Amino acid sequence: MTADPASGLTLLQTPLHALHQEVGARMVPFAGYLMPLHYPLGLLKEHLHTRKAAGLFDVSHMGQIAVRARSGDLADAARALETVLPIDVLGLKPGRQRYGFFTTQGGGILDDLMLANLSDHYLLVVNAANKAADLAHLLDAIGTDCTVEPIDRALIALQGPGAEAALARHLPVAAEMRFMDARPVTFAGEEGVQEGVAVRSGYTGEDGFEIALPAESALALARALLADPEVKPIGLGARDSLRLEAGLCLHGSDIDRETSPVEAGLSWAIPKVRRRGGDRAGGFPGAERILAELAEGPARLRVGLRPEGRTPVRAGAALYQASEAAEAAGRVTSGGFGPSLDGPIAMGVLPSALAVPGRQVFAEVRGQRLPCAVVPLPFRPAGFKRS
Repeated sequence: MTADPASGLTLLQTPLHALHQEVGARMVPFAGYLMPLHYPLGLLKEHLHTRKAAGLFDVSHMGQIAVRARSGDLADAARALETVLPIDVLGLKPGRQRYGFFTTQGGGILDDLMLANLSDHYLLVVNAANKAADLAHLLDAIGTDCTVEPIDRALIALQGPGAEAALARHLPVAAEMRFMDARPVTFAGEEGVQEGVAVRSGYTGEDGFEIALPAESALALARALLADPEVKPIGLGARDSLRLEAGLCLHGSDIDRETSPVEAGLSWAIPKVRRRGGDRAGGFPGAERILAELAEGPARLRVGLRPEGRTPVRAGAALYQASEAAEAAGRVTSGGFGPSLDGPIAMGVLPSALAVPGRQVFAEVRGQRLPCAVVPLPFRPAGFKRS
């Protein structure tokens, strides 16, 4: 732990903290942790390196939660999880992972997450800022039928087109995995061979992996990966620009307790079996609103935005239907510079009537109305290995 001089708050450190210092990271407070913002390579080059080779991220601040049925039957855990998640948990096969979200009674999003079926339990990876609240939410909602336990281990992500080759030198199973596969792995740290989990996913839009291991083994694997000239350490700054180019949501910005999954453009994650007419329709918090929006359409939608010129449009900027409009029609939720696109990009929410690709809207930046084109998401194609 360390104290933040600005706030006086005590910040946690991840198991890779010493490594970050060794390789020259600029550390900043984030979600209660001291985390690397960038390294000597710099944000722009870190971003581009991940797109062309492989970037190593420390995501140990994320929450890892194991859910098991008290009955011993994994299907009972799946049924319990479907009372808090509007996704198909029962249909998730062993060794597979999928994206999901906890919903509120009002149909908003408490948090988004990844859920993996590890044969004898489900592993949930949740956002760092929400992990205590998510744990409490699960204990309250399904704790009678399931054990809900946080897992104290490190989590690293290796992302980019060179990720498979780099990781397979140390974990050969990586070469056999496809997008959203989850596999048990072992790796030797200072305390000997230790067990963990690898999944073929990430939050950059690139092919890659996330590997959960006990602290010493994760540190040893991170050092081994960084010995590869194709692998560079990547900080929070490039992680954000990478996920923005990929059109991926950030909880607390693009999605929150007021935004429904349908408004957020996440309807694809809610399968037919959980929709009206499905075998297990509804049964999750906020189902009335969410199912109605799926059937009838939402009042507003998340969109991609390409501002004209070179001026970035940041989160919080008001969006207007016309340059002279008196009332804002929406707002920017995430925005910045897209290094792969060599220009500014943003995401925002607009009334459905305005959320049409090709439409022009205006963002207010420092008292000026800047024209922005509404564009489809993502801003660049994903590089996932699906077969």
